[in-house]
Amino acid sequence: MQNVLIFGAGEKGLAILEILQKVKDFNIIAIIDKDKNAPGILAAQKLGIPFLHTFPKKLETEIHIIFNTIEENSGRSILNDEKKPMMICEPILSLILNQKEAIRQLTKKTNDLNEMRTMLEAIIHSSDDAISVVDEKGIGILINPAYTRLTGLTESEIIGKPATTDIYRGESMHLRVLRTKKPVRGVKMLVGPNKKEVVVNVAPIITGGILKGSVAVIHDMSEIRDLTTELEKAKERIRTLEAKYTFEDIVGTTNDILTAIEQARKAAKTPATVLLRGESGTGKELFAHAIHNESDRKYNHFIRVNCAAISESLLESELFGYEEGAFSGAKRGGKKGFFEEANNGSIFLDEIGELSLQMQAKLLRAVQEKEIVRVGGTKPIPIDVRIIAATNKDLEKEIEKGQFREDLYYRLNRFPIRIPPLRNRLDDIPKLCQRLIQKINHDYGRNVEGIDQDAITILKQYHWPGNVRELENILGRAIIFMNYNETLIRKEHLPPLDINQTKVDENDLNPENTKSLQKMLDDYEKQIIQTVLRKHRGNKTNAAKELGISIRTLYYKLEKMQNFA
Repeated sequence: MQNVLIFGAGEKGLAILEILQKVKDFNIIAIIDKDKNAPGILAAQKLGIPFLHTFPKKLETEIHIIFNTIEENSGRSILNDEKKPMMICEPILSLILNQKEAIRQLTKKTNDLNEMRTMLEAIIHSSDDAISVVDEKGIGILINPAYTRLTGLTESEIIGKPATTDIYRGESMHLRVLRTKKPVRGVKMLVGPNKKEVVVNVAPIITGGILKGSVAVIHDMSEIRDLTTELEKAKERIRTLEAKYTFEDIVGTTNDILTAIEQARKAAKTPATVLLRGESGTGKELFAHAIHNESDRKYNHFIRVNCAAISESLLESELFGYEEGAFSGAKRGGKKGFFEEANNGSIFLDEIGELSLQMQAKLLRAVQEKEIVRVGGTKPIPIDVRIIAATNKDLEKEIEKGQFREDLYYRLNRFPIRIPPLRNRLDDIPKLCQRLIQKINHDYGRNVEGIDQDAITILKQYHWPGNVRELENILGRAIIFMNYNETLIRKEHLPPLDINQTKVDENDLNPENTKSLQKMLDDYEKQIIQTVLRKHRGNKTNAAKELGISIRTLYYKLEKMQNFA
């Protein structure tokens, strides 16, 4: 143990005191300074170290080292002793103090680095994304709790282990990045004991041009799929409120279709109610979208309603909404109907001819008075809605039979537009095929380029009872059965078409046997319905499904046939 005296309790003396206080091999006998308020004296008082204000002539304790921070001749009485202590003064004293300052600065930098490391680890550990870090040799050095939740692997299973430890199937992206020094993104892998399907992004860690390791961010594929599903649902919801098509999407150059387009463009510029008439599959909804998008309401909602697809019991509440408590299961606060949703926009009422007389009366109020009353409510709600209706029925005959209100007919028929069937515009088939093939390619992930002339010739010979919808079906079936290396639809790809069905038996043209066209159609329809019902042993639901019509439409047709009432 070395006994030490410190001369001078100024800043240097205080610094020496603090250094010696931390070293076990030194015993501070005293610190000396005539200034009672010197920093070293005050510190010694707190630490319990002896202090003096004058230099003693003689000390009982042997002194081994004197630190002189004042002047070189201080302590000469002790130096004259037989056993002279070691005197440490300038410049050696400054070297010691400078070393202390260097140590202090180094300690501060170390503390700052430790704080930064702690902060970075806290950020990584708080992330919801799974993160793993390896060193330049591919050995795990850090993972976060999200990584453990995702892979099921803990720190003890990863830290200090090779980068391949967590991989169930696939190449280690850490090792690839360490080898190439280039980041990778969007790599699908299976990781952990639970074979978790993930997507990995990995980047190298390079400091000062030297590779130090790599960091990976790992995303759960199941979460991505859930988010994608939610996004698709949101898009589907948006699609129900928006019109998707414009007049540019309507394909055709024949006179009949060009006339219909011209009429629809004029209708779009007026607020009048539009009635689209045409057979099933001719594109009435396409026209409805285009009319809305061409009108001054195009930035507001476009609501589509298939009147035949909603049951009679629900249709009123869906169209006009309901108040809270209107019926069992009604939502708290009630619910807006389609008409309120379409306020300041357009509503497309498809298959308007399928509405019951009771519902027609309620619709008439909305059209005529421009107001609706919710189910269970009494207060009229004003609405500003442009109505576009569509039907494939002969509404005039429905009026004659008492199945459609004449007053509603005149309200809806302000601007009638007839859309021609496909058999009346066969010259449009090539262009229609090209547009439909593009759509089917997108839906099926195919790359079919077109259709050859022989196939077009066959399509032009068919009578197309299902119109453009049937054409899309035929092309879709053809593409499904094509090989992936085939890019052109040929006649052998087409399903069988009953081309001869359009031919008319000459006997039927005999004036004595000729019936009206409507009577022949009714008889043929009756025969088909009877055949399908027998096939399904009277099951009307299955029969309607095979016929491609709603159950309500089937009942209407059965009532019309009377003997099946």
